[in-house]
Amino acid sequence: MASIGASMFAGAGWIVRRIDGVESKLTDRIDGVESKLTARIDDVESKLTARIDDVETKLTDRIDDVETKLTARIDDVETTLTARIDALASDVVEVKIAVARLEGPPRHLVVAGR
Repeated sequence: MASIGASMFAGAGWIVRRIDGVESKLTDRIDGVESKLTARIDDVESKLTARIDDVETKLTDRIDDVETKLTARIDDVETTLTARIDALASDVVEVKIAVARLEGPPRHLVVAGR
C-alpha cells in the first residue's frame, strides 16, 4: 500500500508540474499575442488620428473658403440692392413731382365782388 500511495503522490506531482509547464507556455503565448495586438491597436489608433486630423484640416479650409466666397457674394448682392433701392427712391420722388404737376396748384374760385 505504501508503494501505491507513493506512486499516487508522485503521479500527482507529475500532473502539477505538467499543468504548470502548460500554463507557463500559455501565459507566454498570451503575453506575446497581447503585446502584438497592443502594438497593432496603437498603430491603427495613430493612423486613424492622423486621418481624422487631416480631414478636419481639409474641412476647416473648405469651410473657410466657402465662408469667404459667400461673404463676397452677399456683399455684392447688398451693394446691388442698395443701388437699386436708391434708384427706386429717386424714381418715386420724380413720380411724386410729376403727379403734383399734373394736379397743378389748387384751383381757387374767383368770387365776383358784391
